[in-house]
Amino acid sequence: MEHAFDDIAAALRASPARLRDRYGAFVLRLAESLATGLAIGVGFAIVHAFAG
Repeated sequence: MEHAFDDIAAALRASPARLRDRYGAFVLRLAESLATGLAIGVGFAIVHAFAG
C-alpha cells in the first residue's frame, strides 16, 4: 500500500504538463487527417480531369 501512496505523491510533485505536451498528439492527428483528405481530394480531381 505504501507504494501506491508513493506513486500518488510523486504524481502530485510532478511539474504540470505544458500546453504543447498536452495537445501535441491531437494537433498532429488533425494535421495527418487534413493531409490525407487533401491527398484524396487531389487524387479525385486528377482522375476526374483525365476522365473528362
